[in-house]
Amino acid sequence: MLTVVKFGGSSLADAGRIQNAARRIAALFEAGHQVVAVVSAQGDTTDDMIEKAAQIHTDPPKREMDAYLAAGEQMSAALMAMALHKMGLPAISLTGMQAGLMTDGVHSDARVLGLRNDRVRQELDKGNIVVVAGFQGVDGAGDITTLGRGGSDTTAVALAAFLQAAVCKIYTDVDGVYDRDPRKFPDAVKLPWIGYDEMLQLARQGAQVLHDRCVELAQMYNVPVQVLSSFRPGEGTFITALPEDFPQI
Repeated sequence: MLTVVKFGGSSLADAGRIQNAARRIAALFEAGHQVVAVVSAQGDTTDDMIEKAAQIHTDPPKREMDAYLAAGEQMSAALMAMALHKMGLPAISLTGMQAGLMTDGVHSDARVLGLRNDRVRQELDKGNIVVVAGFQGVDGAGDITTLGRGGSDTTAVALAAFLQAAVCKIYTDVDGVYDRDPRKFPDAVKLPWIGYDEMLQLARQGAQVLHDRCVELAQMYNVPVQVLSSFRPGEGTFITALPEDFPQI
């Protein structure tokens, strides 16, 4: 069974958290799953990079910013592959370009169009865990593009869709989707399941769990998504068309 997992920046903020995420990946792999892991840049890396770029140019070309910012996720991917190798597991890191994630040419806010090669599938067939740098792809001219806010989630769902994965597990710093912002409302209730339409509505109302473009893609390709905590046990929240659509894995 092919499973796509995604780890956000807070889940990878330091060496200990990378190793914790690697253990989750290892558990799936050792249970017999083929695993594609999508990673964000560590912690505040992207914000720090933007600040450094502003010291050079206050309004830099978007193409150059894409080429620059994509490095944050690429570093995370290589570090994750190293962590898995240290555990004795076969792993390879790929940039968005190497993975063949094809996008349109809108720099800083590109949309995913499809896969332009079979590299990810080839590496899975070799028995590797494939670690893909999130938030990025490549356009028709061969230039690096980035996917905008929530881009790594979009990368994960897109790969799950194009590779026909059984599920896309999104690990984050929250333990699921709530009916209201739990930081503002102490009586907010965590939802065990939510439909695509309802999740889209929450995303468009400002919920920070998933970006609406990611949810739209999941709905378009009927990708089962699970949002769960990197730090605490629990099943999180399932996002599917119907509650019974989620695979039992």
